[in-house]
Amino acid sequence: MTRYTPSEIEARWQAAWDQREIFKATRAADKPKYYVLEMFPYPSGRIHMGHVRNYTMGDVIARYKKASGFNVLHPMGWDAFGLAAENAAMQKGIHPGEWTYQNIEDMKGQMKPLGFSLDWSREIATCHPEYYRHQQAMFIDMIEAGLIYRKNAVVNWDPVDMTVLANEQVEQGRGWRSGALVERRELTQWFFKISDYSEELLSALDSLENWPAKVRLMQENWIGKSRGLQFAFSTVDAPDGHDRIEVYTTRPDTLLGASFVGISPDHPLAKLLEAGDPKVAEFVAECRKGGTTEEAIETGEKLGLDTGIRVRHPFDTAHELPVYIANFILMEYGTGAIFGCPAHDQRDFEFATKYGLPIISTYLPSEDANPELTEAYVPAKTEKVFYNRGFAGEPWQTGLEAIDAAVTFCEDKGVGQGVTKYRLRDWGLSRQRYWGCPIPVVHCDACGVVPEKKENLPVKLPEDVTFETPGNPLDRHDAWRNVPCPSCGAAARRETDTMDTFVDSSWYFARFTAPRADTPTVMDDAQYWMNVDQYIGGVEHAILHLLYARFFARAMQMTGHLPESAIEPFDALFTQGMVTHAIYRSKGADDRPVFHYPEEVELHGDRAVLKDGGAEVQIIPSAKMSKSKNNVVDPLNIISSYGADTARWFVLSDSPPERDVEWTASGAEAAYKHLSRVWNISDRIAGMDEGAPGEGDDDLRREIHKTINDVSLAIDSFGFNAAIAKLYGFTAVLQKSKAGQAAQREAVMTLAQLMAPMTPHLAEDIWATQGGEGLIATADWPVADEAMLVSDTVTLPIQVNGKRRAEIEVPADMDKAEVEKLALAHEAVIRTLDGATPKKVIVVPGRIVNVVA
Repeated sequence: MTRYTPSEIEARWQAAWDQREIFKATRAADKPKYYVLEMFPYPSGRIHMGHVRNYTMGDVIARYKKASGFNVLHPMGWDAFGLAAENAAMQKGIHPGEWTYQNIEDMKGQMKPLGFSLDWSREIATCHPEYYRHQQAMFIDMIEAGLIYRKNAVVNWDPVDMTVLANEQVEQGRGWRSGALVERRELTQWFFKISDYSEELLSALDSLENWPAKVRLMQENWIGKSRGLQFAFSTVDAPDGHDRIEVYTTRPDTLLGASFVGISPDHPLAKLLEAGDPKVAEFVAECRKGGTTEEAIETGEKLGLDTGIRVRHPFDTAHELPVYIANFILMEYGTGAIFGCPAHDQRDFEFATKYGLPIISTYLPSEDANPELTEAYVPAKTEKVFYNRGFAGEPWQTGLEAIDAAVTFCEDKGVGQGVTKYRLRDWGLSRQRYWGCPIPVVHCDACGVVPEKKENLPVKLPEDVTFETPGNPLDRHDAWRNVPCPSCGAAARRETDTMDTFVDSSWYFARFTAPRADTPTVMDDAQYWMNVDQYIGGVEHAILHLLYARFFARAMQMTGHLPESAIEPFDALFTQGMVTHAIYRSKGADDRPVFHYPEEVELHGDRAVLKDGGAEVQIIPSAKMSKSKNNVVDPLNIISSYGADTARWFVLSDSPPERDVEWTASGAEAAYKHLSRVWNISDRIAGMDEGAPGEGDDDLRREIHKTINDVSLAIDSFGFNAAIAKLYGFTAVLQKSKAGQAAQREAVMTLAQLMAPMTPHLAEDIWATQGGEGLIATADWPVADEAMLVSDTVTLPIQVNGKRRAEIEVPADMDKAEVEKLALAHEAVIRTLDGATPKKVIVVPGRIVNVVA
């Protein structure tokens, strides 16, 4: 008997696939197309098992669809710009480009042995000028289309990395890379007008039926459509020009519980006061040290400064409310001013408690409830509560009913206007760093902001930069920055901000349709390949990346780079779970934690010790793989020990793909043993005499077609673990089969075809061993014979008083009375009844027999 040797098998078949270019995608009018895409990786230097799981899922779909007769596009590229490369350049003393391109080569070298059916001829890297010149061309088109503009804005500023950070790059008030406390700073920034598309992006979510409901909800909440009241408080003792403070509220039903008005540190009134009052200036400066994210605001201490200005309550002008500058109010949301109702907002409650302001309930859980609160009372808007200070209608109302009543009341009294607003703000794309796509505009004293001429694109990043000095090296590169104006020829300056890397990833899926074209896209190719039929990636990208890509598809359609049919670019979305692994931790110097790689540790039951020295280490179970915790598993180590097919099989088999899967050495070993078993079965069948007779051929063929049907349905529904469970069962049947050589050969060849999307190398070898024609990678997917799916007999479990006691196999069309006789005659049932007469026997045809004694 030969031996299963993945190292030989996998290299041989990968070479065969490459030689025949069987995964190279070209347009074909005679086939339906299928575009499968996994979110492309950032080239950090190493792939991990999370990457393996993500790309294996996509590969299963790609291979399955190719076998099912589709013309498949399955490309790969690199999301290659970003701050991490600049940090590496500073730490290692190398150019970001050198670091990035080396990482791409290293990661590609890790991915190739996994045997993914990728069209590497379409490979792109967003940091390559050949990619970003088209991004710059579209940027110019979008300026002309009115989709991009500049304005002053308050941003998250990292004082160490010296760049703007998006909200999701701020973690617990600190920069995600530097760890520095983030500050508010006002800068002139470039923006995409994504907010103009708020309603369209929201309403179109209903059409994305093949997206996870949780992702659509996350996007819906991020867009944040709300119905509320816009009105103004009249001021008392305010500076000239500030006789009114505009407020937008989504809870006008609580207006009678107002106890203060708060304004943002960046509100025009606050800025005016700041200029003339050192105390205000000091407070505002302190506020700007805080971040602008919701997390930073919600978790930070609520601080305010009484301005001395008062406003009159719109329904009782004798009642005046104090005006505070407050650190938890952002200028970007609403009007930059709020009224505080401490009784029904926890943030306002904390603020009022701190500064001794009234807490006035407008509604209570019941008519006789105590209005004295120890925390804010915030029921769901759909919950009915008792309005003790309501506007109109019955005192018992839901929040939604009371909001409508309050808006109507205020409009009737001329106090304000009901309006619809969105939480979504325009996309600030400016980043003060080098390693990003240069913004292709020039600043001219005479002409203003002038787009670069398209014939001068790409505006390339200069190579001769250094990072010893903090900040953006483009600001210091006179030879690159100082250029003639494209319009008048006078001395001018290039824009030194580069684009947010979310821009790079917002259109790469479209570039894959024609990655070598001289234009951003080719309409015929985009028309043929778009949309992405199946998009796969982590749920952490569920909001911004997907939202920005949806906006960009609309912007590209508007500027002539995508057909209207691609306005929603991803037909189906799947968000996979993570691959986890135990963390091994010990104490080092100064009691600081030291994390150990899995290969440094030996396991003894529920204990773990270091191989070097035998010291015991703490086990933290099932944590997300992280380089900082050293609980990562290098795929190349797994491939060298067990083969790529083992890695692929294990990450698919152990849990539903939307859930996390824990990588264990025992699990990998078990997967390898199973694949070896399949290999041995094939080897045994190949050694059988041709035409050797047997028994049970029909039964085996029935199992073949049942397995084809079940595995096909499972893959179609992303139930990869369910498909593998069916294949385990079929393998066990085949191993025990006494059928003849022809039936067993048919079975093992079918098994190879069904395993091919998951374990393509082993499947190819079995196919070749059994004399299959051509490559299994180009073979058609087997089709189940419907007639074979209908069984002549059925196995029925027998329960006595709710406990399973036996089972019987009966003809599928047997009469109920006959089934009952057979059940009661079964030895196990007789023994259980012990002479008692059954009170009732219930026969559910094709399902079960229930005996009640």
